[in-house]
Amino acid sequence: MGAGQSANGSAGWDPAEIAAIAVRLKNQPGALMPVLHAVQERLGYIPADAVSIIAHTLNLSRAEVHGVISFYHDFRTEPPGRTIIRVCRAESCQAMGATALAEHIRRRLGLDFGATSLGGEFTLGAVYCLGNCACSPAIMVGDDIYGRVTPNRFDEIIVQLGKK
Repeated sequence: MGAGQSANGSAGWDPAEIAAIAVRLKNQPGALMPVLHAVQERLGYIPADAVSIIAHTLNLSRAEVHGVISFYHDFRTEPPGRTIIRVCRAESCQAMGATALAEHIRRRLGLDFGATSLGGEFTLGAVYCLGNCACSPAIMVGDDIYGRVTPNRFDEIIVQLGKK
C-alpha cells in the first residue's frame, strides 16, 4: 500500500463518508449531480473507487455515474493542486486576448489545461464564463476573480500568491 492509502484502496478518504453523502442526498430530484458536487466539495475530487459506491446508493450503473463525471468539465477525478487557476475561454474573453493569455499561463506554469503541477501547487483549468465579461479577459485563482488580466498581471498575481 502507498502512503496514505487504506486497505480498501482509497487514498485519504473514507468510503463510508461517500456512502453517507449519497444516502443523505439520494431523495433529491436529479440526486446524482448534488451527490457528485458534495463529494467533490468534501474531497476536492471524485475518486474512481467512489463511483461504485455512488452508483449503488443511487441505483444507477457505474457507467451512468462515470458518464456524468466525464461529461462535465468541473468534476475532477484526481486531487487538485493547492491553488486552482481557471482561465475563461468564452467569446468575450477570447476577443480580448484570452488565447494569448492562456498560452502565457500554460508556459509560465508548465501545465496544460486539466493538469496539476508536479509539486501539487497548481491545477490549471478552463472555464466557459466567469460572468466578468465587461472586464475581459478574466481568470479565477482559488475563489478570487481577476479581470483585464494581461500576461504581466498574471505574473504579478502568481508572485503575490507566494507571499501569502
